[in-house]
Amino acid sequence: MTMMTVAQLAAGEIKTRGVQQWMLDNIIPLVLLAVALLLLWLGGGKGDNAGVMRRLAGVVIALAIIGLAVSGLGVNVGEWIAGLFTG
Repeated sequence: MTMMTVAQLAAGEIKTRGVQQWMLDNIIPLVLLAVALLLLWLGGGKGDNAGVMRRLAGVVIALAIIGLAVSGLGVNVGEWIAGLFTG
């Protein structure tokens, strides 16, 4: 039974699209919510609004990088930046 299952898996291509989509739909929003609550808790209670905004800028940059990685547009951005230097 196990050998037949392994042979069937070996014959086809194993894909991780389901896992990737589940992570995009579930884990990333939960992480974003946790980061937002943490920022509000750390800086909002003390009145350190400037500190919260500095941290928020880092979070926005990280989200932009994650968005480029997930969407597959990182290659286009890299080619555009290379085109600035090569002409």
